[in-house]
Amino acid sequence: MLCRHCKTPLHHVFVDLGSAPPSNAYLSAEDLRKPEKWFPLRVLACDTCWLVQTEDLAQAEELFSAHYAYFSGFSSSWLAHSEKYVEDMVKRFQLNDQSHVVEVAANDGYLLQYVKARHIPCTGIEPTASTAAAARAKGISIVEDFFGVRLAKQLVSECKQADLTSANNVLAHVPDINNFVSGFAFLLKPEGVATFEFPHLVRLIAENQFDTIYHEHFSYLSLTSVNRIFADNGLLVFDVDILPTHGGSLRVYAQRADSKPFQTSQAVQQLLSEEKRIGVSSIEYYEGFQAQANKVKNDLISFLIDAQRRRKKVAAYGAAAKGNTLLNYAGIRADLISFVVDKSPSKQGKYLPGSRIPVLSEVEIEAQKPDYILILPWNLTTEIVEQLRYAREWGATFLRAVPKLELL
Repeated sequence: MLCRHCKTPLHHVFVDLGSAPPSNAYLSAEDLRKPEKWFPLRVLACDTCWLVQTEDLAQAEELFSAHYAYFSGFSSSWLAHSEKYVEDMVKRFQLNDQSHVVEVAANDGYLLQYVKARHIPCTGIEPTASTAAAARAKGISIVEDFFGVRLAKQLVSECKQADLTSANNVLAHVPDINNFVSGFAFLLKPEGVATFEFPHLVRLIAENQFDTIYHEHFSYLSLTSVNRIFADNGLLVFDVDILPTHGGSLRVYAQRADSKPFQTSQAVQQLLSEEKRIGVSSIEYYEGFQAQANKVKNDLISFLIDAQRRRKKVAAYGAAAKGNTLLNYAGIRADLISFVVDKSPSKQGKYLPGSRIPVLSEVEIEAQKPDYILILPWNLTTEIVEQLRYAREWGATFLRAVPKLELL
């Protein structure tokens, strides 16, 4: 396989998580009588541009189908984050009713609803029919397509150049990262700004967040790799924020390389220097991650088997993609975790891909009173523990497996 960005042959395995079905391919009761399509889940590191990437086996169309079940608007903390983002961008870049905001991967309109509320013209790009329909129901204009140079040129021809583009948690999801990034260089006005939020590879490694690896994430990104990818595709990074979201993310601000209206902040060089210091540009940095993932898997399996022997009921909260990676890598099925609950109606009544654990509504927590509740979206631990605080009344114990097995 060649690197998706620089086309260097890839030889270094970062981690091998066996195989799994697409992490958002939730199953209906009818699907349980059919075979699932599983793909190897191996991640490789490029020793030229330092892009960490999944082995190229699954196509985007197979991962982001019309029935894609991830809806952003069911997390109150993520909605608060998005509303604050809109507030900050409007103030910093003086956006108004003459501006145009484009969000790529608009999902269910979770972010653009706050742009629309400020009477700022906006357009969402969202290729999955289920989430696009939810965004349209909020009155948001949606283009149901995958983003890249072709679509960017089409939007420009329709006089829809952007003053601000937002791309939250999508840069990692694109197989052709060069075409995707180049699209923003075409779509932006000369003085426009593109922002991208993505989980930071440095935090993934430091905190053993191997469960954030799944087929829908084609890339795992440092500022070192992003800075190079952007520069090679017509964008220049001019600022960066370090965020707590999704276990530790970066928000990168970019501008067109042919206009450069913004001065580069010191934060960019500071973070690039820090990444160099810790070894992001050396292959040794990426070694040893497999052993960390194996320890989490083994510790969780041992705990669940012991709980079963003690006749304790274990449920899980959050039918999250990261949870599916963990469960499938560990080979966990419904004999060890009875059910998982989720706030999203689109997932309730379905089954997790691979493990085939049933997804139920939250009322089942109180109805079945499990002894243990495993929090799968560990980045939302505080929010979930508070939401389920009533489970303490019958002595339920919360736990999470990543970055290490921990009773809360």
